[in-house]
Amino acid sequence: INELIQKRQLLEAFASIKYLEDEVIAERDADKYKDNPQEFARKSKDVDLLYNSITSSIQRIVAETLEHPAVEETLLASLVTLIDNEEAAHPGTSDTAGPGSALLGTPRKWREEWREAINESARKRVLSVHMASKEEDSSWLDRHLGVLGEHLSEDLLKVKSAVKKCYPEDYRVCEIYVKAFHNAIASHLQNLSQKSLELNELYALLKWVANTYLSELLLGHPALKPEVKPENLSLLLTPDDWDKLENNYIDSLKEKMKSYFENILKLEITEKWEKEVQPEVDENLYNSSLSFDIQTIFAEYVKASRVISRGLEMKTLELCLAELHEFIPRFGEEFLKWNTSRDSPIFVPYFAAYINSFQDLVSGLQKVFEVNTGELQDVMESLTKNFRNIFFIKLRSKTQPLFKKIFTKHWILATEKPNSLASAVSQFSEHLQHMKNPIGQELLCDIHKYVVREYITQVIKPRRKMKGEKRQQVSERMSQDAKILNNMLIDQGSTSDWLLPAIPHIANIVGEKKKDKIKEHIMELCQDYPDIR
Repeated sequence: INELIQKRQLLEAFASIKYLEDEVIAERDADKYKDNPQEFARKSKDVDLLYNSITSSIQRIVAETLEHPAVEETLLASLVTLIDNEEAAHPGTSDTAGPGSALLGTPRKWREEWREAINESARKRVLSVHMASKEEDSSWLDRHLGVLGEHLSEDLLKVKSAVKKCYPEDYRVCEIYVKAFHNAIASHLQNLSQKSLELNELYALLKWVANTYLSELLLGHPALKPEVKPENLSLLLTPDDWDKLENNYIDSLKEKMKSYFENILKLEITEKWEKEVQPEVDENLYNSSLSFDIQTIFAEYVKASRVISRGLEMKTLELCLAELHEFIPRFGEEFLKWNTSRDSPIFVPYFAAYINSFQDLVSGLQKVFEVNTGELQDVMESLTKNFRNIFFIKLRSKTQPLFKKIFTKHWILATEKPNSLASAVSQFSEHLQHMKNPIGQELLCDIHKYVVREYITQVIKPRRKMKGEKRQQVSERMSQDAKILNNMLIDQGSTSDWLLPAIPHIANIVGEKKKDKIKEHIMELCQDYPDIR
């Protein structure tokens, strides 16, 4: 009998074992072993071992079905007949087993053994798929899942096209194989999810489960229909395991975002600020790559997460915005810290470039991601306010020494060049032409107001009386200065034309000798500036 089993002549072997089994049962019922129970136990054990040998053969045949290139249809047909014969020989739960007879005469449940053999075959085939180490390949998990998918497709197509036809319909071969592989893969992925996975590995796993496994690339492949019904399968990962993966992904992405922002800041410091490289000009506006770089990073990860789930997409977007809220104030602090350490000519151009870039960033996020940027705008306003304060501190430090020269001997005699103050102011104001409105224009108008106010403040300070000729010189110099300053600022984009007559009015008053004329000039001043008391 063992030789028949080894040659896989299983039907003949089963018939012989069944004959032997029936013989032992008959002898037992005839009380042949009444005085020799050891002999009965030995023969019962022999029968059991022979049946177990056939069970092992069934397991090997099932395993070889997918391992071998070709399907042995005749062998599988005999396997089906074997199972059917055994079920007919041992119908239901037999009461023929007597005391001490072990499984003698009872059903061997080979159909269940066949199903379990398919489960084991699927498990081994899933675990046999090559998986490189992280050290060997940074994309090890992505590649592993890709190969796993290829093997799964090949095996299921083989089951449908070559294995299914070897079994009767009631064996539900495709359904059993699909369920076996599904459970094997679920167990495998559950084990993988327990590993310490990096961002790209977590994404590969999430994407494969959510977007690949049930798609036409694998279980939803047209060639597997209608036998394979993905909609009937249980979840590949439990909700808890899925949530854990998503949370781990978000935690890992948070560290990635911090790293991205750190690199952006580092590049700005080393490649632009320290090298004092002027910002690029695009359509007459100072331009920084900050907005483009940040939106590109956001778009990449938001788009990627959208492939997995809407929920993960929203979590990713919320994370990106939260990290941006932290980054902008820190960026501003570093920029102002760098500015404090040196008096660089690129501060104002980059002040304009960054305000432009952050304005683009806010509008871009609104347009592309349709998010509420209210909190972000508050952060931007705070940053702009801080930049503006430093801007005017630097402007005052550059211009105050020049304002203090007004009415000095050198100023009156014009040895102090008339355009020196305008030149100092222009170092700041000229760059605002390259800043987006309304901020750029508002700042330019503020500069215009500051210049006129500071000029007049110097003029109206108490001084010694001047003779008529000197008063005329001062008046002419004031008119000259006013023309230079006003023309320059209006040309640069100031809309504060209400400031234009202020210095000329006072110049007329200073240069006039007649009291009635002085009164007329004062009235003209008050008409243009009614708030003067």
